[in-house]
Amino acid sequence: MTALYRRIHNTLGRYPLSLVIIAIILYLSLANISGNNLPNISNLDKIAHFCMYAGFCSVLWFEYHKSHKRVNTAKVISGAVIAPIIFSGAIEIAQSTLTENRSADWYDLLFNALGTLFAAIIGVFFIRPFALRIKESKKR
Repeated sequence: MTALYRRIHNTLGRYPLSLVIIAIILYLSLANISGNNLPNISNLDKIAHFCMYAGFCSVLWFEYHKSHKRVNTAKVISGAVIAPIIFSGAIEIAQSTLTENRSADWYDLLFNALGTLFAAIIGVFFIRPFALRIKESKKR
């Protein structure tokens, strides 16, 4: 039990912003939000899904690289690419089964996955070097 507690505590400490974003995504995806006053822009919903998951996964990339000395590629891919896509699919299923006012939209899942993949590209070329520079500057 102690090892499990330490692991959970360590994860919470390393990924605080990611956990907040997960909570926000869950709320926005499952809550009964009425009074939609959004502008009538074609595919605004899909753009929002893309941006939401691109931002979420970018934060995951940053928090991972900021808190780990060595990069474990398998962990990064599973935690910052595959897990968010599975999470997105689970939310779509939950919307269709657990809510009365929402339904599953597999195009939402597609745009969530595209946002995640975009964040992976940004993560490799921009976020990782940025996080490494921050860690190096703290060592000085």
